Amino acid sequence: MAEARIIDGTAFAAALRARINRQVGVLKRDRGITPGLAMILVGGDEASRIYVRNKDKQAADAGMVSLGETLPADTSQDAVVEVVRRLNEDDVVHGILVQLPLPDHIDAAAVIDAVDPVKDVDGFHPENVGRLMSGRPAMIPCTPMGCMMLIEDTVGDPSGLNAVVIGRSNIVGKPLAQLLLAANCTVTTAHSRTRDLAALARTADILVAATGRPAMVRGDWIKPGATVIDIGINRIPGADGKMRLVGDVDFHEAVKIAGAITPVPGGVGPMTIACLLANTLAAACRRNGIEVPADPGDQ
Repeated sequence: MAEARIIDGTAFAAALRARINRQVGVLKRDRGITPGLAMILVGGDEASRIYVRNKDKQAADAGMVSLGETLPADTSQDAVVEVVRRLNEDDVVHGILVQLPLPDHIDAAAVIDAVDPVKDVDGFHPENVGRLMSGRPAMIPCTPMGCMMLIEDTVGDPSGLNAVVIGRSNIVGKPLAQLLLAANCTVTTAHSRTRDLAALARTADILVAATGRPAMVRGDWIKPGATVIDIGINRIPGADGKMRLVGDVDFHEAVKIAGAITPVPGGVGPMTIACLLANTLAAACRRNGIEVPADPGDQ
């Protein structure tokens, strides 16, 4: 049996960012509107700092205004909420992102709830969560949005396919299950209490792993020919003692069984920031009561 097709998220994300750049150019030229993204970082977590720098660079490369609010780790919850409220009122800012995790003394839900739902480009506000659940237009969380783009690019119309999502987080598992359901898949959400998880996984035409456990999903969990979306990003020591990134799927086993699979790195990861930019563009247009411009590259 031939090895699975590798789903190239890096190339897909690059094409999406190029499209967004062209659309932003049209928005600036025809409407005088420049989408603005504000990112709030509390504390000195190095991984978060690197992630925010990447977001800042890609937003600037897309022609957007990128604003940063970096606050000390001991900043009070009230002070963080006040920053959010100030950005809610700032007409230059169309999208607000609160970098998670926040320090332990801050209630992340209280901060997220303070974000204007129209500017909630992470899609975490309860209003957007509820709208997604009820099938109404909503800001969609970036990673699930990117996963759906890759799935639809790989399988075409997924209507009628069996999808199993392993993981039930509010950030990935639950919203992705809703998106798959909206695409007319038959969806099962699995988790740590699921009985005979391997047998359930083998029923999936589309298998999504979002567990945070390295190489948990083995090759014999996969239905031959299935599309496998690996959302995990885990750092483990390699044979040379250096840290390396692996997913939640045992890639070397799975690639021999699946029909298509996302690698780690280079699969879902690059899609997250690209979809953040897409949400920021959409938020800027929605705030001004206009449609997202057509891509000049399609003409």
